[in-house]
Amino acid sequence: MASFAQAPRGDSKSGEKIFKTKCAQCHTIEKAAGHKQGPNLNGLFGRQSGTAPGYSYSAANKSMAVIWGENTLYDYLLNPKKYIPGTKMVFPGLKKPQERADLIAYLKESTAS
Repeated sequence: MASFAQAPRGDSKSGEKIFKTKCAQCHTIEKAAGHKQGPNLNGLFGRQSGTAPGYSYSAANKSMAVIWGENTLYDYLLNPKKYIPGTKMVFPGLKKPQERADLIAYLKESTAS
């Protein structure tokens, strides 16, 4: 599997479309927004997995203790259930490197606190 360092350059506009079609039904990104089926992603970069206040995470997500960044998200978004066995996230992942890079570019822009 290629790392984020080898990933194509991400396009945040394309990433926004991916977020709206594949992520927004379960996640919010606005600072004041609450949680949905998944946690609010505001402040995601640099946050440890399983630590967004007020969200009930799986034990697997809490104990994994991943610090979210471009590298970890790139690997996670390929196959979340493989990356964190036991996660509650039902999303099957994004197999295309460009889609992952685009989504990460969008998340980096839109979730900054």
